[in-house]
Amino acid sequence: MNQINHDKRKKIMLALILATIIVIITFVYNNYIKDPEPLAKNGFYFNTVIAIQLNDTIDEALIDDCFALADTYEHYFSRTLEDSDIYRINHAGGSPVEVHDETAELIRAGIKYGELSNGVFDITIGALTDLWDIPNNTGVIPDQEAIKKAIDTVDYTQIVLDGNTVTLKDPNAKLDLGGIAKGFAADEMKKYLNAHGAREGFINLGGNVLTLGEKSDGSSYRIGIRKPFSEEGETITAVEVKDQSIVTSGRYERYFEKDGHIYHHILDPFTGYPYDNDLNGVTILSDSSMEGDALSTICFALGMEKGMEFIQSMPNVNAVFIDTDNFYFCS
Repeated sequence: MNQINHDKRKKIMLALILATIIVIITFVYNNYIKDPEPLAKNGFYFNTVIAIQLNDTIDEALIDDCFALADTYEHYFSRTLEDSDIYRINHAGGSPVEVHDETAELIRAGIKYGELSNGVFDITIGALTDLWDIPNNTGVIPDQEAIKKAIDTVDYTQIVLDGNTVTLKDPNAKLDLGGIAKGFAADEMKKYLNAHGAREGFINLGGNVLTLGEKSDGSSYRIGIRKPFSEEGETITAVEVKDQSIVTSGRYERYFEKDGHIYHHILDPFTGYPYDNDLNGVTILSDSSMEGDALSTICFALGMEKGMEFIQSMPNVNAVFIDTDNFYFCS
């Protein structure tokens, strides 16, 4: 009888221990594995606020490492930081300059998009960018002679790229990688996060939004597209994406107004003036943020009709065009 009671007590104790273990495992799973609190941080690079949110990890070092990547790329691609690759190229007077692997890769991509767009997208537009200086311009329109002089230096075919050595045939030419640099950085951050196990969240580089995978419940991310010139940040529509990039280019991002006319930062390399067409903005949905960067600029430059024709020729890419009356059209 005593033996039976002893065995019974042992079974009860084992059951209690097992139940306790199950409770502990369930608590850990629910609070640290299944649904960890989103991890979010902001930084300031490329003259914009960078926001990263990770929904499936508590490893804050991953975001810090992404910010370190952004800092590195800014010191490679900036036109104004004196130790950057691009600054050294632009001030070399046509002499060859050895650059980092990533800079050579980005310049190579810039040349490719120049060819794809027949020069509408041109990374040698730096002299024209400097002349207008849209972010700091309070209303000064450059004179025609200065514009013509700057236009004469714009020609991506005059870039010589031999391995990691870059030479500008025109000593007065200047590179400006601003049209694809943020997209490149976003893509590299995503690669890093994926390689270290982060599969859910997003990266936002001041308009370049790159989503990681899908939400834990299998649903898409819903990303709003800003209504042009809305001071309250009102959205005009929204798109749903999984593991994709959303990039917008528009006349309402950086501009000044004079005599009722808007002068924005998307410059025409052939006329030297900001594009004046039937569009307020273009948003590109694609797998690559760098590609989205370039294509949003190209499509904006082409205008509604030609831009829609162009994007329809691109595989796995969709677009939202917003005209000057703020009606939107999807392609």
